[in-house]
Amino acid sequence: MTPAAHPTQHAPELRAAVRHLNRRRFLTLGGAAAALAFAVNLPTAGTAAAADLDPAQLTADPFTLGVASGDPRPDSVLLWTRLAPTPYQADGGLPAERVTVEWELALDERFRSVVRRGTATAHPEFHHTVHVEVGHLAPGHVYHYRFRAGSWISPAGRTRTAPAERSRTSALTFALTSCQRYDQGYWTAYKHLAEDDVDVVLHLGDYLYEYAVNAVGGARAYPAGTLPDLFNHETVTLEDYRLRYALYKTDPDLRAAHAAHPFVVTWDDHETENNYAGDTPENSVPPEEFLLRRAAAYRAYWENMPLRRPQLPDGPDLRLYRRLHWGRLAQFDVLDTRQYRSDQAYGDGWQFPGPESEDPGRTLTGDAQEKWLIDGWHRSDALWNVVPQQVTFSRRYNSTTLPSKVSMDSWDGYPASRERVLAGAEAAGIRNLMVLTGDVHVHYGFDIKRDFDDPASRTLGTEIVTTSVSSGGNGSEKPSNWATYLAANPHLKFYNGQRGYATVALDRERALVDYKTVPYITTQGAPLTTYASFVTEVGDQGLKPA
Repeated sequence: MTPAAHPTQHAPELRAAVRHLNRRRFLTLGGAAAALAFAVNLPTAGTAAAADLDPAQLTADPFTLGVASGDPRPDSVLLWTRLAPTPYQADGGLPAERVTVEWELALDERFRSVVRRGTATAHPEFHHTVHVEVGHLAPGHVYHYRFRAGSWISPAGRTRTAPAERSRTSALTFALTSCQRYDQGYWTAYKHLAEDDVDVVLHLGDYLYEYAVNAVGGARAYPAGTLPDLFNHETVTLEDYRLRYALYKTDPDLRAAHAAHPFVVTWDDHETENNYAGDTPENSVPPEEFLLRRAAAYRAYWENMPLRRPQLPDGPDLRLYRRLHWGRLAQFDVLDTRQYRSDQAYGDGWQFPGPESEDPGRTLTGDAQEKWLIDGWHRSDALWNVVPQQVTFSRRYNSTTLPSKVSMDSWDGYPASRERVLAGAEAAGIRNLMVLTGDVHVHYGFDIKRDFDDPASRTLGTEIVTTSVSSGGNGSEKPSNWATYLAANPHLKFYNGQRGYATVALDRERALVDYKTVPYITTQGAPLTTYASFVTEVGDQGLKPA
């Protein structure tokens, strides 16, 4: 998958720091430069001594990567941008100097009613990214925001605060997206999503892919030489990951979606490396070497996502799981099923379950996150308990003949972990559970059964799996295994293999799920279709055609 050879080229001081790593985190490195390179607090006095950039030096638009917002709370919003006049250069076209960036938040799109304004520093140590947490805002409001650096003004973005936490909010509409591999097609789904009427977008992973992108952008088939050769290798170093985010964020449809809606993001595997599990890489490299790569990937992820301060990485660790509320209508427990998982059983892939995969000590979430999730359910007074996460939660057989193989990378490869979560939901009295999933490049709709071996067992909730934005190419309405999957899994109520996204409209009586598709992505301009719609009712879970 790497057409151009690319040796690992971590900075020498970082390579030297490998001696100081254990399998879980960086240890204190004294004054070593490696400690600085992955420090996550604001730059220290010594590092912040870099000169301030003269605004007159900004002779080209620094806002080439757009703007974004994320993690809406009742009293605050998180605003993001990155300064990069020449985004396909490692330094973004800026010297290693601090840049003062002004921001403002308004009630109207013409910025006549500005309610907050201030300044932030774009530090070179953070690749001139800006994360602004704007507080003391009114709940349940739409706001417009923009940035200024020198004489340049960014595109305007639109965001919102969540309703007051104890309010009896009556409605919420959110979109689900995942899996946007740049070289496998255009992101037409994002163009349509930017125009859709949703309150928030939940990105469920694979925002970035580590694989090489050639000079014609793969299936996008640009004119020869459109992209520089520096993208034509797998991402390994911090510079690699930063540049790959720059490539992805130059896509106009992605920028439009970010500007139109606040995002709540979580990662899967490709933001770091395919199918890694905790500290264990896919490929045979020393674990300490992989932790350097993971630290680089996690740092670049935080720099380029609209995430708040608690998500700042600490070396190769980043606490991404977190909880958000939409009044008393919905509680969102955002999971991370990559960083803490046991290694995949039986060498990964589709395998027959057995003693290794069914070991009760195996975990997909890690003990601390599992306890956090279940404890949060016990305290929840939300009508809907929604779990945005990455890999297929419901059982998925690939054969009508038993025993059937299952995916060792999904919850099927960790059945004891799934059983603990289901038992926790039942013990907490959760009545309207909704699990949100990406990863598999298809639309699925599952009923979550308390016992998947018994189709008549209680339906605890629903799982909405959104297809990819582009990964997998054009796709098809009915993949070759369509009939087999529906026959082998009676709790599977919908299956479609095209590209697109899904939306869910929650109210106090039901959820309406719309599976949206585009017929092709290898060329631009595809129309959007609501291919199928389902409802699940409060107190009567299970997907029914709308």
